[in-house]
Amino acid sequence: MIHEARARGTVGIFTHMADATTTEVVPGDAAEAALAFLTEMSPDLRGAAILDSSGAVLAAAGDEGGWGEDAAALLEIADRAGGEPVEQIHIATEQGEVFALRHAGLVAIAVTERFALASLLFFDLRSTLRDLATPGRWAGNVHEVDVSGPSATEEV
Repeated sequence: MIHEARARGTVGIFTHMADATTTEVVPGDAAEAALAFLTEMSPDLRGAAILDSSGAVLAAAGDEGGWGEDAAALLEIADRAGGEPVEQIHIATEQGEVFALRHAGLVAIAVTERFALASLLFFDLRSTLRDLATPGRWAGNVHEVDVSGPSATEEV
């Protein structure tokens, strides 16, 4: 199959894969718990926010007021530059770095210290949004973690 595509001069089979969108409303307490978990996992994080597809702030570190407008402006500029909606944005300056990610109809935006590991932060942002988009994954203020294998008290 791949050889046939190459023979026809096809550059790629999947040029664009649509991002699944959430069909359920993400509760604010779940978004806040997810943001707290993200903040705990990422020591370089200065601030972050999680927004829904309309730009409404579901959770934010600090004042929620500016996050929605600033994130909308950043995403609009990036979308306009590329001619289509971008999935992720990374801006690095001498003062710090900005990361934004769209996934499953949600947006996560984070501001970090300089020299944050971009691949790790994008992984954390994507995992957080994926978990939020999965119904029942975040319950209240507790992140449900699926732990496989025997517990410490069981014999192996």
